[in-house]
Amino acid sequence: MSDGVAERSRPRDRILETAQDMFHKHGIKGVGVDAITEAAGTNKMTLYRHFESKDELVVECLRATAAKASRIWDEFEARHPGDKLAQLHAWVQKASELLSADSRGCDMANAAVELTEADHPARRVIKELKEAQREKLVALCRDAGIGQAELLADTLSLLLEGARVSMQSVGAEGPSAQFVRMAESLIASFRAR
Repeated sequence: MSDGVAERSRPRDRILETAQDMFHKHGIKGVGVDAITEAAGTNKMTLYRHFESKDELVVECLRATAAKASRIWDEFEARHPGDKLAQLHAWVQKASELLSADSRGCDMANAAVELTEADHPARRVIKELKEAQREKLVALCRDAGIGQAELLADTLSLLLEGARVSMQSVGAEGPSAQFVRMAESLIASFRAR
């Protein structure tokens, strides 16, 4: 954080922002508390004063990711008030932008793959966000007048997850490059039913 943000923000915020960035780039298990505190310009005592454990820090990072994802849905409504079909197309465009901007994929999906312990506290956060995202997409499809809204929402979700994995596996020139075209074709075919 060479832009001075780390020096100006509160220690808890610095630790959280640093951990989010490092977990995203290197994985949760690939980053230790020592590396986080050094990069955040603090120490372990400060980290543990704000977060009881690394697991709690992971949970807070994922909650911050979930909050950011929720704000995206608000943007769709703000840009296309009352037009659910336009909001659905905006979802496709935003998903495509996120695919193109970052080849590391979804922090929630990556965490779910890494944290295999069924009782890990982060798994509940991951499940809650993924379920909330699905509910919002189903509602958006339904409100856009699509009869099989759940099937379309699930199909689009799986297409996006697959595109994220493809991006990580074979890069931007692989199948993920066709995400928008495939998603829009799906929407059109569901609307025609």
